[in-house]
Amino acid sequence: MTEQMAWEKAAAFHGHTCGGLAIGCKAALYAAELLGLNFSGDEEVVCVSENDACGVDAIQAVLGCTLGKGNLLFRLRGKQAFSFYNRATGRSVRLVLRPRPREMTREEAFDYYRNSAPADLFDVKETTIPLPEPARLFESYDCESCGESTGANWIRLVGGKKLCLDCCTPYNRFDV
Repeated sequence: MTEQMAWEKAAAFHGHTCGGLAIGCKAALYAAELLGLNFSGDEEVVCVSENDACGVDAIQAVLGCTLGKGNLLFRLRGKQAFSFYNRATGRSVRLVLRPRPREMTREEAFDYYRNSAPADLFDVKETTIPLPEPARLFESYDCESCGESTGANWIRLVGGKKLCLDCCTPYNRFDV
């Protein structure tokens, strides 16, 4: 996919253009180049994003990483950093956005991100998180308080009853 095609696809998905979308688009294209990635129809490509900002939409549009398929995961740290994994090869890379000059206006920053080469924008590092396992399917249970169906991994046994997280009181001895 050309950079222009990727940009147009990301902008259509996101609904507008902005510097954050440019960051995500450049990260997705750079990861594709470094790891030999294509659009992920299932879970062939995995992205762990350290932010939940605009750029994540570009990664979804360009590489096909989504929450629903289980190949887009968040480890929120407030950083413009993305770890990409190629399940077929086992290769991975963590892209960390380099600081830009602070004196830029919003428009100048947008132009900077749109026109810079990905290699000039990101530090390429080793991933710090092991490749996440493929998404699992869990049985569902009805919460015995609210009656709503909930995945087994989110059910808690409280007083012999199966309760969803919204209906159970968490145990935390430090929350005083």
